[in-house]
Amino acid sequence: MSDEVLVERHGAVQVITINRPETRNALNRAVAVGIRDAVDELDSDQELRAGVLTGAGGTFSAGMDLKAFLNGEVPSFPGRGLCGITQTPPRKPLVGAAEGWALAGGFELLLACDLVVAGASARFGVPEVKRGLVAGAGGAMLLAQRIPRALALEMLLTGDPVDAARAAEIGLVNHVVDEGQAVRKAIGLAERIAANGPLALIATKQIAVDGGDWPAERRWDQMAALVAPVFGSEDAKEGARAFAQKRPPVWQGR
Repeated sequence: MSDEVLVERHGAVQVITINRPETRNALNRAVAVGIRDAVDELDSDQELRAGVLTGAGGTFSAGMDLKAFLNGEVPSFPGRGLCGITQTPPRKPLVGAAEGWALAGGFELLLACDLVVAGASARFGVPEVKRGLVAGAGGAMLLAQRIPRALALEMLLTGDPVDAARAAEIGLVNHVVDEGQAVRKAIGLAERIAANGPLALIATKQIAVDGGDWPAERRWDQMAALVAPVFGSEDAKEGARAFAQKRPPVWQGR
């Protein structure tokens, strides 16, 4: 994997760091490949149960690297979107940890995360309209699913950023922490998630994310199809045993 994306493990938590601080972590092809490959590892490795996505040097990401784009580099993949996650986020929970700016494509990467922790200095924005463009990597379509539509439209149509306090107020981020502490808080949050049953985490995320799009007449049946294998799993039995025996469960992912 390129030095432009760093991947570490903290127990069952994978930490993915965009490592181009000299460009404010602008997204080029190498970054896109690195993030895509890392989330593929997150989903395929049974030892990993949750991920954290962040940026080095006090910035999350300023968006697409325009110089690289002009040289023919495209940081997206057909059918998967920007950095391989905006159209197809990982099946396992992913926590964004943002310090400084998260703009344009960088902000759209955060929308691919399930939860977001923000440092006090964080700023979030979709400024594409200021350049006569559209937030086409998910911002224009997905932001209104994350926060009330009128507030999403204010961000999208003015192109003006919001600070961490306002982002928390409108439900865009889960936690605001002291500057420099976003990754630490995000890892702690991911560890709390990773302590739970891995099959249950995947099914719960899929139901919460996709359930609203299921036809009303089939909604409960589609949920039941995801829930039944979890209830019949060895992990479900282990969870019940561990509760009865007053001990931490030992998950097998089956």
